[in-house]
Amino acid sequence: MSPITTHVLDTAKGCPAADIPVVLELLNNSNWQTIAKGTTDGDGRIMDWMDNGMQAGEYRITFATSKYHNNKGFFPSVTINFMVENPEQHYHVPLLLSPFSFSTYRGS
Repeated sequence: MSPITTHVLDTAKGCPAADIPVVLELLNNSNWQTIAKGTTDGDGRIMDWMDNGMQAGEYRITFATSKYHNNKGFFPSVTINFMVENPEQHYHVPLLLSPFSFSTYRGS
């Protein structure tokens, strides 16, 4: 399992959100560096998108949600910025999504 994972749940439909393109980036010297790209699986998850370890710093995950909502949602994408303080820990970043709202939290 990757040190950073994600899971997208469609709260309007009450099911996982599959086939959402996702990009993981690390802030490196004031520039965002792409660390990994993936697409949520049938269970709305990306569990194995990082082969190497991670470092402390600021990360962001961007979810391309427009196509998932058939270009009718309010948010064409959702970006979540978060801090990794201890690279030895696992960081799970879930996204709860509907066409007109989203929320997130640090999962386990």
